[in-house]
Amino acid sequence: MSEQPERGGGEVGDDLPEAFARVLGAYERHLASERDLTPHTVRAYLGDVAGMLRHATALGHADLDSVDLRALRSWLANQQTRGKARTTMARRATAVRVFTAWAHRTGRIATDPGATLGSPKAHRTLPPALSAEQARGLLDAAAGHADDGSPVGLRDVAVLEVLYATGIRVGELCGLDVDDLDRERRVLRVMGKGRKERTVPYGVPADRALGRWLERGRPQLAVPGAGAALFLGVRGGRVDQRAVRTLVHARLAEVPHAPDMGPHGLRHTAATHLLEGGADLRTVQELLGHASLATTQIYTHVSSDRLRSAYRLAHPRA
Repeated sequence: MSEQPERGGGEVGDDLPEAFARVLGAYERHLASERDLTPHTVRAYLGDVAGMLRHATALGHADLDSVDLRALRSWLANQQTRGKARTTMARRATAVRVFTAWAHRTGRIATDPGATLGSPKAHRTLPPALSAEQARGLLDAAAGHADDGSPVGLRDVAVLEVLYATGIRVGELCGLDVDDLDRERRVLRVMGKGRKERTVPYGVPADRALGRWLERGRPQLAVPGAGAALFLGVRGGRVDQRAVRTLVHARLAEVPHAPDMGPHGLRHTAATHLLEGGADLRTVQELLGHASLATTQIYTHVSSDRLRSAYRLAHPRA
């Protein structure tokens, strides 16, 4: 099938042979328009695929149909010799398998060399999670900074309450609009990865914090043109992810013996506490917006690890 001879992926593919750059451009359009991925995700996919194509070019391949399984394995081996982490290699191998499957499906290559490409299994480490007492300490620390009624203090309490109550991602939190909040039913409408929308409930403490923020805090920070953003920064625009990460680290530093973590650590904590409280795995999967149940299952390992730790400390014959 014919392609327009434009170079693909912006700067990502500018150093590739024309045939590779052209197919990379088509793949970029597929990721952005057909799969509706974010620009950051698209660039990450293109970067991984472009790395493989550069390696294939160095091996003497000039078109995609000549890139075979041996070339892909050589590329992976090169990653290993350069000291890349197993998680990085696994991610890049997955990106290339998705790319070659697309190329085969769209008739750009006769066979799919990535279909049998293996990759090192990533070591799965248990994500850190706060104890229930540490989570309370975090929220108490934030409340202490809001005693003076400052708009930023009220916002910070609401942000932390929502993160812990819902387990949503920091990007999802920053993207919330006022209309995404249904205080009568105490639910949030969240736009997740791949523009997939889901409804996430939250509890009474988070609702109280949101009420104080909306009634007393947000009006003080809002400026003309602030738009509908639920959480605002100090200059009146939509709060950014960096500010939220700084907030989480700062308040956790005030909690004795709490591990240092960012907003994603609160997501881990929310999931762990839900499972420890009796929530079933599929419910937690839906709340977190995981595409695969396998992603959610790592939190069962967190809970099991804590159970074994408590057993060893408490049982006389452990």
